[in-house]
Amino acid sequence: MSKIPTPGFTGSPLVRIDIERDNRPYFDAACADPGARLLRLDGLAPVLDAEGRLVWTGLAEADPEADLALLGLLDDKPCFVSLSKIAPGRDQRGATISGAAAMTEPGAPAIYAAARSLVDWHDRHRFCANCGHPTKVARSGWARFCVKDEGGCGTEHYPRTDPVVIMLAEHEDHVLVGRNINMPPRFFSALAGFLEVGESIEDAVARELFEEAGVIVTEVRYLASQPWPIPSQLMIGCIAKVRDKTIRLDEKELAEAIWVDRDQVRAALAGEPDAPFNMRFPIAIAHTLLTAWANGA
Repeated sequence: MSKIPTPGFTGSPLVRIDIERDNRPYFDAACADPGARLLRLDGLAPVLDAEGRLVWTGLAEADPEADLALLGLLDDKPCFVSLSKIAPGRDQRGATISGAAAMTEPGAPAIYAAARSLVDWHDRHRFCANCGHPTKVARSGWARFCVKDEGGCGTEHYPRTDPVVIMLAEHEDHVLVGRNINMPPRFFSALAGFLEVGESIEDAVARELFEEAGVIVTEVRYLASQPWPIPSQLMIGCIAKVRDKTIRLDEKELAEAIWVDRDQVRAALAGEPDAPFNMRFPIAIAHTLLTAWANGA
């Protein structure tokens, strides 16, 4: 099998030091470290310098009203992000994708993905889902606790990741790509959907492909995964062999779907004007799946 390209938002150089997250003296010492760094964000969007590098500052520039989360160690220096509140209604999906695509440092998108997801999770979980009491930041920024001594129920809350299957249906040296109803003409991608409770990866792949395109899966193989920090999914990339090419679209989800061969996929990946479809985001795992398949994976 050909080598699978590295998906975007992966390969973080951070040492996450989970073992020290409950160690308050360690956290305080990290905050006092003169080499400690703060990742700058504009809300949830990345801030880059002119060369496409993440911008780090000292902790003195942190929001004095916000807690800090210790992301981990980078070159043995503690790295933080400020858990500031996010302005309501501010959609930063486009800034997330374009900013990550512009990053030039290896591993930078993965560092940013962790920070963005963490800030977003804290912003949306300031109250306990069990009793409604305000929660407090815990474990060096990697949890929120509903504190019993302050009138809460004692429930501990941790950042969650929502698993999503994303897959190419394959039959007779062709794969199926679809265009979501919200996408402009010619912008196609792999099909995808959230795993449901009590479902395996293989079951989810088969269900989603049948629900969205009416194709019947006979075999599923895993290729690669990718964190997707909008807000916090894990994209599980697969290729699924299907029984035939008969398509029955779920028109509430897809505007159209087409079968394409390897040459057509290569043309789309290269951005050729006569390609049968366009690929929007090279940093997305759909690009990884199509590249791997086009190269013989």
